[in-house]
Amino acid sequence: MEKTLEALKPLHIPVMVDEAMELLNVQRDGIYIDGTLGLGGHAAEILKRLGEGGRLIGIDKDDEALKYAANRLEDSRVSYVRDDFSRLGQIAMDSGVSGVDGILLDLGMSMNQVKDMGRGFSFNSEYRLDMRMDNRSPLTAWEVVNRYKMDKIEEILREYGEEPKSAKIAKAIVSERKHAAIDTCRDLSLLVERQYGGRGKTHPATKTFQALRIFVNGELTALQGALEASVGALRCGGRLCVISYHSLEDRCVKNFFKQAKGVFNVLTPKPITPTAIEARRNNPAARSAKLRGGQRL
Repeated sequence: MEKTLEALKPLHIPVMVDEAMELLNVQRDGIYIDGTLGLGGHAAEILKRLGEGGRLIGIDKDDEALKYAANRLEDSRVSYVRDDFSRLGQIAMDSGVSGVDGILLDLGMSMNQVKDMGRGFSFNSEYRLDMRMDNRSPLTAWEVVNRYKMDKIEEILREYGEEPKSAKIAKAIVSERKHAAIDTCRDLSLLVERQYGGRGKTHPATKTFQALRIFVNGELTALQGALEASVGALRCGGRLCVISYHSLEDRCVKNFFKQAKGVFNVLTPKPITPTAIEARRNNPAARSAKLRGGQRL
């Protein structure tokens, strides 16, 4: 089901805005890349700090999010690019930029995507399993769940969701689909819930849905590509800031900075995490967020 841009607005609360802006250290005449533009929350804060000569390149695979951000920001200093952020170096060059002063990556998915039932991310959605951030991509979660072999499904759940019951869930999926296709998000979430014998504090399908989403969208591969591309895209003194939401993402970022000694000065020996107020009151979705940053040498 399509949502109007205005309907999405109340759902958008950017994570660790103050901390990210301080770490990014926006210069008035600088050039910046927001590799995960989303609905423009962080971008709006960057623009507040940019002067008339500043420039922002906003990248996102989600066409609906790009349209919303463009409508919200209405700023001639912004270029909007529908693409994968792993190509941020090429995107900068295509935009006539030889080097940027900062790159911000706010990983994962937004609550707006979850709450848009037609996107097929929500546990309770009665729509077909999808989970694509870019609807031009041919691979959907439905295809994985209903067509992939049991061993591959188990591997996906284990590797990308760190799901302890990956083998049991994969076996149940293959058994179930012999009788009827597992069509909707709700069909899948109920199947996983049965393997856990009910619900706990966290929905039992959380790790399964995470794994499928990461696999379908190639998120970790794209992240690694973006991190590597940042080396060539950043000017000397430019900053790379990344907000991650689960251990696989954070490990990737942490290892990148560790291996990039001599290329980056790590500005966050330990990750920055949200304040208790933000995590508990203003933005519960931020609870697991970690912010890391480095400065190009």
